[in-house]
Amino acid sequence: MSDQTLTRRPTFGPGPLHPDDIPEVKPRRKLGLPLFYCGIVTFLLIPIVAMIVYSFNVPTRNAITPVWQGFTLDAYLNLFAVQGIAEAFFTSVAIAAASGLVSVLIGLPMALALSRYRFRGKGVLNSMIFLDISAPSIVVGSSALAFFLSLNFTMGWTTILIVHVAFNIAYVVTTLRARLSGMGQNLEQAAGDLGASPLVGFFTVTLPLVAPGIVAAFLLAFAMSIDDYVITSFVNGSTETFPLYAYGFTKKGMAPQVLCFGTIVFVVAVCLAFLNGLLNRRRP
Repeated sequence: MSDQTLTRRPTFGPGPLHPDDIPEVKPRRKLGLPLFYCGIVTFLLIPIVAMIVYSFNVPTRNAITPVWQGFTLDAYLNLFAVQGIAEAFFTSVAIAAASGLVSVLIGLPMALALSRYRFRGKGVLNSMIFLDISAPSIVVGSSALAFFLSLNFTMGWTTILIVHVAFNIAYVVTTLRARLSGMGQNLEQAAGDLGASPLVGFFTVTLPLVAPGIVAAFLLAFAMSIDDYVITSFVNGSTETFPLYAYGFTKKGMAPQVLCFGTIVFVVAVCLAFLNGLLNRRRP
């Protein structure tokens, strides 16, 4: 008997079903969770969309209005026409960049120690990082104010930077630990076997591998710093950041340039996040 006879499908009588005879059952598509997700994202994006749209609205008496008056680019062409807005914006950018840089310089060694070594006090340090993230902003701001007052410290640019670094370190360490957890130490050990010192191995092997995490941590710290209002309002002294400046404008009518600066910050942040993701995908 040939193999063709043994594998031939029966044409009559009961017998086993062939896989081709079983009808395909398509799984039902559950739309509840996708709709809920889209609704949440839409709700979060509505204020941002409104900010972008009304930044092109014709103002009434140099203040924004909820009524659409017409399309104009005058606010963008005269970004620095409002007194004090440029100083407040560049102060926020400078503090955010400095706090992000300092937070990364402090947070990278902490993340390496917490993810790769065992030492006394590691559990306490992990708890402090969690408490730093979960602590309410008003508690952090009031405690920082009491601390600086006890030292007779002059409130201003320096105190804002110190406080921003203090709450940014926890986010930087968490981000870098997530990056380091997916990396092994095989390449570093191989570099050591080839004669590289620990310092050379760090700069030639570890640092390039963790570079995407460093960029992500810096951008997160930058965003947290430039966006902060509550903590900054406790320790700013005479220094005015952009969130404080924008809140002060709400009492007398907000100038459209405030929305323009907010739109610029949002667009730049989205472009940087997209560029970072694109570079990570192209990285071999």
